[in-house]
Amino acid sequence: MSGGIPVDDSCISAFQELKSRRDINTVIYRLSDNLEIVIPDAKGNLTHDELLKALPADEPRYVVHDLLFATADGTRQEKIVLISWCPPGTNAEERIAHFSGYGTLRNLLDGVQVHVQATDLSDMEYKALVSQAG
Repeated sequence: MSGGIPVDDSCISAFQELKSRRDINTVIYRLSDNLEIVIPDAKGNLTHDELLKALPADEPRYVVHDLLFATADGTRQEKIVLISWCPPGTNAEERIAHFSGYGTLRNLLDGVQVHVQATDLSDMEYKALVSQAG
């Protein structure tokens, strides 16, 4: 694929693990230090609060999260969300690379149902994510 920042193969396998197993619900990716490739940063079974704490205040990240919620009528729902975390402290070079990598991830991660662009923690609140997923 051309035009976007490449994604390391281990990113795809971590996403497949999230889709196929229940012991992880979150995969966090980041840009490599030279901003040339997307690499895995962390994965685990995180609560919403733990997810928020895992996001750096001044560096971009990509988050794939298996969001569980109930609809207004009480039906349990589950949707895989891809979040672009790009806080205000991100410099211009990182920001450009980040959005290029986000485009690549959107194309490669088959099964993501909701896409969220977050620039501060209010965008990442549970209710905000559920409103976009519902």
